[in-house]
Amino acid sequence: MAASTAPHNPMSAADFANEIRYELKYTQGVTPKEATVDDVYVAAATAVRKHLVDSWETTKQDMVNGNTKAVGYLSAEFLMGRQLQNALLNSGLTEQFDEAVKEFGFEAKDVIDAEYEPGLGNGGLGRLAACFIDSLASLGVPAFGYGIQYQYGIFKQKFDENGKQIETPDYWLLKENPWGHTDYNRQVHVSFGGEVKDGKWAPAWSVRAIPVDYMVPGYASGRVNTLRLWTAKAENELDLLTFNKSEYTEAVAEQIKAETITKILYPEDSTKVGKQLRLEQQYFFVAASIQDAIRTFYPGQDKPDLTTFPQKICFQLNDTHPVIGIAELMRVLLDDYGYDWNTAWDITSHTFNYTCHTLLPEALEQWPVELISELLPRHMQIIEEIDRHFVEELKGLTTDQEKIDRMRIISTDDEPKVRMAYLATAAGQHVNGVAELHSELLKDVTLKDFSDLYPQKFTNVTNGVTPRRFVKIANPRMSDLITEGLGTDAWISDLEMLKGLVPLADDPEFVKKFAEVKKANKRDFAAFAKRKYGFDVDPNTMFNSMIKRLHEYKRQALKILAVISTYANIKSGKVNPDDLVPRTVFFGAKAAPGYYLAKQTIQLINNVSRVINNDPDVKGKLAVYFPWNYNIELAENLIPATDLDEQISQAGKEASGTGNMKFALNGALTVGTLDGANVEIRNLVGAENFFLFGMDVNEVTDLYAKGYDTKGLSRGYYESDPDLKQAIDMVADGTFSNGDKDTYKDLVNDWLTKDYFMTLADFRSYMDIQSKIEETYRDEQKWARMAVLNVANSGYFSSDRSIKDYLDRVWMTGAMPAHEA
Repeated sequence: MAASTAPHNPMSAADFANEIRYELKYTQGVTPKEATVDDVYVAAATAVRKHLVDSWETTKQDMVNGNTKAVGYLSAEFLMGRQLQNALLNSGLTEQFDEAVKEFGFEAKDVIDAEYEPGLGNGGLGRLAACFIDSLASLGVPAFGYGIQYQYGIFKQKFDENGKQIETPDYWLLKENPWGHTDYNRQVHVSFGGEVKDGKWAPAWSVRAIPVDYMVPGYASGRVNTLRLWTAKAENELDLLTFNKSEYTEAVAEQIKAETITKILYPEDSTKVGKQLRLEQQYFFVAASIQDAIRTFYPGQDKPDLTTFPQKICFQLNDTHPVIGIAELMRVLLDDYGYDWNTAWDITSHTFNYTCHTLLPEALEQWPVELISELLPRHMQIIEEIDRHFVEELKGLTTDQEKIDRMRIISTDDEPKVRMAYLATAAGQHVNGVAELHSELLKDVTLKDFSDLYPQKFTNVTNGVTPRRFVKIANPRMSDLITEGLGTDAWISDLEMLKGLVPLADDPEFVKKFAEVKKANKRDFAAFAKRKYGFDVDPNTMFNSMIKRLHEYKRQALKILAVISTYANIKSGKVNPDDLVPRTVFFGAKAAPGYYLAKQTIQLINNVSRVINNDPDVKGKLAVYFPWNYNIELAENLIPATDLDEQISQAGKEASGTGNMKFALNGALTVGTLDGANVEIRNLVGAENFFLFGMDVNEVTDLYAKGYDTKGLSRGYYESDPDLKQAIDMVADGTFSNGDKDTYKDLVNDWLTKDYFMTLADFRSYMDIQSKIEETYRDEQKWARMAVLNVANSGYFSSDRSIKDYLDRVWMTGAMPAHEA
């Protein structure tokens, strides 16, 4: 029998059922017979939460009273996923819960599924933040996650009858939220606008920032950290005099203005008012968080010695969204506490670190000076002063005036902008990329000038994912098999132990069991897809998945063109369908509401799906499904069932990726380019266990130098490759738009005249690797062995390892002693 190290609460299932019964009566106000599945969910969540409270309070006290520096993880997104199952696992109550809820007439899965998933993130950035705060707690690192309690998360995605994406509000607080504790006693005030008089900021308006606290329980650590999300409320929510004049809308104008700040994640920002709202959001949550951190670590002190602040906490800037916090901490130190510039700068520059998550220039935020001056006039003065000091510092390091001008925090063009990545790099102690290739390109291209002069600031921390949610919870069958194979479940908190599976890849019996696990997961997903979406998925086909944010650089277009090409070759008789491995292709993606070509790509995928899935000539051989509203629930169901994962972004564009890690850890093989963390995955799992295609970064750079995107070179690839030409012609001629040749004309025109991310240039290489993939998949034992080796060699991609790297390379701090819950 395998040794168990998982948390286990000694409480019996009957006792836990009594706790649920108590909460039904005193929290929900219903009898067990009256209780709905939602009632039982809230009651169970409330009961579990109470099991965590003591450890939560102890962790908070130890954080403030101990000698270990805390981490403040500042992020605009926290894509947490459902909380109940994770809380049950970490509190050792999973088995008791499974039994207890049966007493109320429900299955455990039904109660788990009753929780509404909070959509407080857009994708990888928010899910990474959630994985990181899980690992911080599991490693016993004192930490706060700081963000925004959006009333509406990222939009809920639907598709209309034409396959177009339709965005609808995602009101995730529609049901009871038993996890968030609103603490009005810890509210702070955040101000905006106004003017600066004699060096003093006189704001025009203010809002209250109310914290909503979520417990973040660690796995087997006895520690429970805090995720503190801020919600905005008006200083005066109702003007009674105006209301009594029957001017009802005007009476609540201040309330509406305040609550708009935390209304929705990533408001559309193509207009000035949209940009202002985004900046309001960013400043709101970092200003509140800085006030909160000072109050937390200097309780009851009117005049604390803030020169010790960097020893109390370090702030990690998760991308550029929280970077305005640098100017805010300077303002607090200068204006509120009276420190001189040099002292304030010394404190600030030892407090912040910056994680860059992109190589795309448009993703490096720049705010117009005019906008910051209107919304945050004192901060603009401070940024100007930081820029002036920085220029003087640069003059002592280089005589290259062009380099100095390129590095300035405030651009020198006709409409000057504050370059937030530059502010973060100038002020931060450390700057890290999120994969080895990304970090090198960050130093060599994106932030090269800074790297030349400040090489000591730059380091790499490759991303990771939590094995608790994305292996143990999402893939219980495989988890049980791993535990059986290793003889212990200790791998859940030490993922490098998966290397112990390497010898088992040569054990035919273990490999067979592994293949059976995958087949069972595929059957489960087929049932899930039928229940959730009405899809009739054949579990006896290869499951080929591409789930990620819809962006041109991720190249969903390449995948769908390859699908179209295969379909066309079957229809023309060029390929005998019986010679193909039956394949089901899954897409999952949302496109930003204003991203026209991305939304066209979604429409195309949906209509290719409609045509192929209704064509008897390919039935049983090729199918395409696009489940709408991609979220963590879909990921947790589809990833364990996937055979082949698509990571086909253009080389040099993906910072890291974490989906690639989740798939590898769950026994999917990867087809991909040498981009992001694909490079490290391939190195670790072995080149022979990774399907590589496409140009590398140097080849991409050379092709740009030849004018690929400016001279229409993509058309040459179109003209010279009959398969590619046929696929694009079918898109253009209306095959997938009911004969309408105009539907995708802009998409087709972009492919043939610009194709900035070189979809056409990599098409032939991609089609060629698919032949190798099919050949390999036909050998079931070989494929399963390769899958085992992917799992066995992917332990490096644990977010626990990522956090340890941050501790060693960036934060220079450690963990608190373990605490017995």
